[in-house]
Amino acid sequence: MTGPADHPLVLAVKPLVDAMGAELLDPGQATPDDVVLAWEGADVIAVRLPQLSESLDHILAAMERRHGMPLAELDRKAKQGVVRSLEARGAFSVRHGVETVAGALGVSRFTVYNYLNRDNAAKGE
Repeated sequence: MTGPADHPLVLAVKPLVDAMGAELLDPGQATPDDVVLAWEGADVIAVRLPQLSESLDHILAAMERRHGMPLAELDRKAKQGVVRSLEARGAFSVRHGVETVAGALGVSRFTVYNYLNRDNAAKGE
């Protein structure tokens, strides 16, 4: 990013941008798909949002950091919790989301579907 890194708006949104896996840009580099943020009427920074598939990879990497180990090394209960969290965040609406998550967890697609079905059945009770 070539913009004003110490601007209050940039400092305020940077943790959110980083958490989403987005990119900060100079407003002059913004494309129509980017979000330009203004402060007191002047464009300060642009945010380039990640593609959905990149977001899923970013979310999985963040979950690994949070757990302190590869997701594939988690026990079954923790893996079920990961699947619940990912479902709440819309991970399975991404094309090949189930396959991506199954690969990260070291389980089959069938197992991920079982975790999802188990949670949905429990919600229905």
